[in-house]
Order: sequence, then C-alpha cells, then structure tokens
Amino acid sequence: MFSTTGFVRRTAIALVLAAAAFPSIPAHAEDEFPFGMAMTLDVAPQPGSKRLPNLEIGDNGEAVLELWCKGARGQFSVAGNTVIFVPGQLEDRACPPAKAQADDELVAALSEAGTWKRQGDFVSFIGSRTLRFLLDTN
Repeated sequence: MFSTTGFVRRTAIALVLAAAAFPSIPAHAEDEFPFGMAMTLDVAPQPGSKRLPNLEIGDNGEAVLELWCKGARGQFSVAGNTVIFVPGQLEDRACPPAKAQADDELVAALSEAGTWKRQGDFVSFIGSRTLRFLLDTN
C-alpha cells in the first residue's frame, strides 16, 4: 500500500543526500559585495610605471592592498550598501615622495568611503572621493 508519509520522508532524505553530494559553490551576484575577490583601481598608470593599485578582499573582509608603491592590510565591514574600511599600518618601501603621497591619499579616500555600489565588473567606494575598481574576473 502507498504511504504518503513514507514517500515524503524518502524524498526528503534523497534531497538531503543529493545536496550533500554536490560541493558548495559561493555565488557572487552582481549586487553582492565582492568578498573573496581581487580588483584593480580603474585609473591610468602613473608616469614611468605600469603598476596599478589593487585590492584583494578575503571571504571575511580581510584586505590586502598593493598601492602605487606601498602595501597595507586592512578590514572591510559591510551592511547593505554601507561600507567601513579600517586600514592597518602602511608598509613603507622607500617610495618616492609623489608615490608615497598618492598611496596615503588613496588609503585615506578608501577609509572615508561610507557606501559602495557594484555595476557589473565595477565596484565603487563612495565618500569624499569615489574610487572605482575593476574586478579581476579572469
């Protein structure tokens, strides 16, 4: 005889087993903050250099910044479209004064950002100055 309760129970068990068999893949929707991704500042290189500042944001908001010359670590906290970036100490790498100043200004602008938005492969941090980054999707 057919038992509805037994059928539902077996179906539920089969679904749980099927879900467990497939690895969990994090989804990165266009409206989600790009945790676990790297991005490059959308600017022209400084004269005499091909280097562009880049930012790697870990799954828990930990960040590694490689700037025009200096490097730093920091932490992102996100709630909706609100963002807080707390930088760690900058690594002084005997940078020329112009690059050192550009690095300091970039970190200050990122720290002053209060909101963020994502449009396709671009992420903008908006504060006293808007910083636009291109996600590294390759």
